[in-house]
Amino acid sequence: MDEVKVVVAHSERATLRVGDVFLKVDADQARIDAEVEAMSRAPVPTPEILWRKPPVLAIAALPGSTLGRLGGPTTGSPTAWAAAGAAIRKLHDAPLPPRPGRAGRSIDALAAELDAECESLVTSGLLPADLVTRNHQVAQAALRPWTPSFTHGDLQIAHVFIHGDEVTGIIDWSEAGQGDALYDLATFTLGHEDHLDDVLVGYGTDIDLDVIHAWWSLRSLLAVRWLIDHGFDPFAPGCEVDVLRSRM
Repeated sequence: MDEVKVVVAHSERATLRVGDVFLKVDADQARIDAEVEAMSRAPVPTPEILWRKPPVLAIAALPGSTLGRLGGPTTGSPTAWAAAGAAIRKLHDAPLPPRPGRAGRSIDALAAELDAECESLVTSGLLPADLVTRNHQVAQAALRPWTPSFTHGDLQIAHVFIHGDEVTGIIDWSEAGQGDALYDLATFTLGHEDHLDDVLVGYGTDIDLDVIHAWWSLRSLLAVRWLIDHGFDPFAPGCEVDVLRSRM
């Protein structure tokens, strides 16, 4: 009998692996619908959908392995990282999906959320005021007009699978939709700044590094309390708090 492995689990959703099948359990049916639609539209490799029975989505495992995870070591040659960059560019150049995604929140809404979150981080004593203030300043560069792209919205390196130097698939599309392309690039390289140049070689166009740095700060500031509340540790080496410290 295949072993059941919990890949990730928190109050919003859970993912289990049973043999070569991943079972995604999500009480939010709209989120599952958005994920299935995004995978059908994306011009990059995605997992095969085996079946759906709300609240469960069953998808096939992908060949290869991920390039790593936030806070852990990375694998893959510079060519593999460049291949990931090329796949991301292909996604961003695709026809737009019908709805905004996680990377497509309005500038005003994002600015208000950032201000409130920074105040909470300081008043609660979770982070030092100077660390929050500095990263709040850095984050402002992300709050600018952008041209919508087809974005993944949660493009962590743990969601991109590589075999050799080729991308074999990208998983977890529930946050996909229209959004800022640089949000995806920043999410993919968060905590792994040393691979940014390789990714950009594959991406193939000039980008504003100040905006990438801004998204690193902004994403990390917004994530700290959520991660703690859901049983994760943003203070672990190489994770969000270290990303914030690197901007000091």
